[in-house]
Order: sequence, then C-alpha cells, then structure tokens
Amino acid sequence: MKSGKKNAGKYPKRKSDLPFVPVTNRDWMKTCLFISSILVLLLSWQSPASGQPQYSSGMRVPILLYHRFGPIVADRMTVTTLTFESHLQYIKNKNYTIIPLRHLVNYYLGKRSSLPSQSLVITADDGHKSVYTEMFPLLRKYHIPVTLFLYPSAISNASYAMTWNQLKEIKESGLFDFQSHTFWHPNFKEERKRLKPAEYEDFVEKQLKKSKERLQRELDVKVDMLAWPFGIYDEWLIKKVTEAGYVAGFTMERRHTSPSENMMALPRYLIAREGGIRIILDSK
Repeated sequence: MKSGKKNAGKYPKRKSDLPFVPVTNRDWMKTCLFISSILVLLLSWQSPASGQPQYSSGMRVPILLYHRFGPIVADRMTVTTLTFESHLQYIKNKNYTIIPLRHLVNYYLGKRSSLPSQSLVITADDGHKSVYTEMFPLLRKYHIPVTLFLYPSAISNASYAMTWNQLKEIKESGLFDFQSHTFWHPNFKEERKRLKPAEYEDFVEKQLKKSKERLQRELDVKVDMLAWPFGIYDEWLIKKVTEAGYVAGFTMERRHTSPSENMMALPRYLIAREGGIRIILDSK
C-alpha cells in the first residue's frame, strides 16, 4: 500500500484549512483603484487617436450632390427640374428631414448634441445659373436648406454661372449657405505634374485663400468648408486645407457619412442625369 504522505500537497486544502486573512479598508481601496485604472486604459484604447468625438448613435447621413438643372438632360451633370422635384417628394415620403450641412458638420465636431433620426443634406457645386432659375423656386416651395460650393472666378464672369447679385438675392431667403470650391476649380493632379513643388504649394494656397476671402467679402458669410474639385484630394492637400482654416472637406465617394469619417473627406452621392435616389435612401 502506497503511503498517503507521497501524495500530500497534490490536492487543494479545504476552505476550513486555509488561514483567514482579514481585508482592510486600505486593501479594498487599492483594489478599486486598480480596477478603475484598467477601465480607463480600455476606454482610452478604444478612442480615436484624432480626438474627434464619437457618438453612440452611429448616425449615418446621406449627402446628395447636384450640379445643374433644366427641362431636359443637356449633359451628364444635368438633372431635369421635374426629376429634382420628384426627389424632394420622395425624401418627404420616406420621412427624412433635410438639414443644413452646417448642422451635420457641427454635430461631427461635437458642437451640436443631436440630429433628427433620419437626416439628409443637399448640396450643389459650381454655382450654375440653373440653381437660380430652376432649383431656387423649388427650394422656396418646399422650404429646403441647401449648401452651394462656389468657385468665385466664374461668378458674374462665366456665361453658365450665377451673378453675385443673384447669390445675394437667394441668400435673403435664408435657405442657402455658401462655401468654397477653390478659386477656379483646378485639377490638383494635373497641376502637381505641371508645376515645380514650390510653385504647386503656392498655387494651392492661393486657390484656398482667394476663394475664402472673395466669398466672405461678397456674401458676408463664414467660409470654412471645401468641396474638392473633381473629388481629388490627398494627405498633403488635407494638411494645406486645414492650415487655411477649413474644418470640413467633401468628396464624391458614394456612401453615407458617419461620425468615424475623416472630417476633411466626407462622402457625397453625385446625382447625375436621371439618377434616382431610391437606392440611396433605402440603404441605411
């Protein structure tokens, strides 16, 4: 028969055999502090490095981008006036609330606490004269806020563009905000190839600064948002735009925005020709 002594210590002692160690208030406080430290570390690890606020709602908002309007489809960027009105009616029937772009940007920047549960934003680029003749009457009819991204070199100059007086007139309606589309809508990829590095940097800075200054002077508005011409941007351009005092930039990448997006590359849905919006609004 094997000795029980050989197996001693192989099995755990009974509770009654374990020594009683009293827990002091000091020990309890140390334990609480340790647990709190772990929780803080976990929360910090989950937060974004950029320091941008996160929102538990995870609200995703579609931003629609239009360019031109008219009775017929004159080119690939034109949406007929009847189609645009049908879009507004469909948005209303789907119980979306069309909000100013500024509200969305302020929400993402933590300057606004909430948005309507089904929010949507409408923007229009370039300042085409059909915004005044075709879009504006419908916006008044349905009381819809819109942000126009303008390049000032065309205003009161190009035959296809609105005039400063027209822009001032529609501003009086309270439905429009005016933001930058650079000074003359360059293709930054082509300009980078064409110019020497120092010349390209100077060119970019002037495009951003001159547009902002002219729009603010002519329309007495705060300009701190930019629509990237042709949707072209990169990290270096984002850095220059931030240095120029812009707080948000907008692309033509087709998806809903969300609080996790890069503020300088917020996506928008380009609406062209007879492009419908059903698939956009029905996908959340």
